[in-house]
Amino acid sequence: MSGDNKTEKPTPKRRNEARKKGQVARSTDINSAAVLLVGFATLAITAPAMWEGTSTIVREGLARTADPSIVSQGGMADLTSWGLRAMVPLVAPVAAAAVFAGVTASVLQVRPKLTFETIKPQFSRIDPRAGFKRLFSMSSVFEAGKAIAKTAVVAIAAWMVIWPRLTSLASLTGAPPATLLTQLGAIVLRMAFSVSIAFAVLALVDYAWQRRRFEKSLRMSKEEVKQEARQQDVAPEVRGAIRRRQFQQARRRMLAEVATADVVITNPTHFAVALRYDGTKPAPELVAKGQDLVAQAIREAAQDHGVPVLSNPPLARALHREVELGQTIPEAFFAAVAEVLAFVFRTSRRSQLGRRAIRAAA
Repeated sequence: MSGDNKTEKPTPKRRNEARKKGQVARSTDINSAAVLLVGFATLAITAPAMWEGTSTIVREGLARTADPSIVSQGGMADLTSWGLRAMVPLVAPVAAAAVFAGVTASVLQVRPKLTFETIKPQFSRIDPRAGFKRLFSMSSVFEAGKAIAKTAVVAIAAWMVIWPRLTSLASLTGAPPATLLTQLGAIVLRMAFSVSIAFAVLALVDYAWQRRRFEKSLRMSKEEVKQEARQQDVAPEVRGAIRRRQFQQARRRMLAEVATADVVITNPTHFAVALRYDGTKPAPELVAKGQDLVAQAIREAAQDHGVPVLSNPPLARALHREVELGQTIPEAFFAAVAEVLAFVFRTSRRSQLGRRAIRAAA
């Protein structure tokens, strides 16, 4: 059914199914904007302490390098290790705040939900035709425009902060290092906040776009809405009975196929698979398979119709695990299955010759 017919809003069931598959409206730019804003805010709050701590580390580091005995004892590796350990308490608040902001922004968008559907391998993702379509889709055009907008926003925000202060920056020539760093730090933080706010506006636009596209992908046709309503009107007991009847019918059809098989390979009690080779297909076809009670039913059907039953536990387990109903066996099983079929065909021919000889002698 074409997408033009999907004009109805998605039902709660449709939304829940999409959520179980990991399909939600989500913008990664929201996470980035939250990390930038919270990170720079934490940096502005902890800047005095970071400045004091960094100054202390630099002074102590210079003092240690000036003492030859300290350098010769541990070497530069110990000095570097000490410097990194001393910097961790200074950087930890900013890093922790950024991580918390990113996780919170993601949770607020999608709500906590653990799913493994999105990490399952999907060959459609590496299909060249699908990739070519995505390359020239409306989503790709929007992403390209968003990238250009991000670059423009950063440039404009930086220009708006720096341009009015060019004169004051020029006057800092020859100023003491402490004054120079204080002024430059204030300008950098102001520019960072301006860029973060502009980036947050872009992130909200992106989230609105992602939500609109997600809602459009969930739309349903009128027939789909009616069909879902009919399914919900059926009682759970009736749905269970329908599923059981469908299973029983499929089982009867499978057991009926055993009569056309050339051989049944067993475990001998836990697994059973029935193979048929009529020459119309390049390899033998698996027409029935089962475990425990179903395997017993397959063996009984084979005995009723005179189909040979052979015990080969490794081959029976492998075929039951790797091959589905109606499929031809993979190439890896050709040699083993060929030996089984050759034995069956030889035995069947000898039996026919023996019966002919008995009839001739009579």
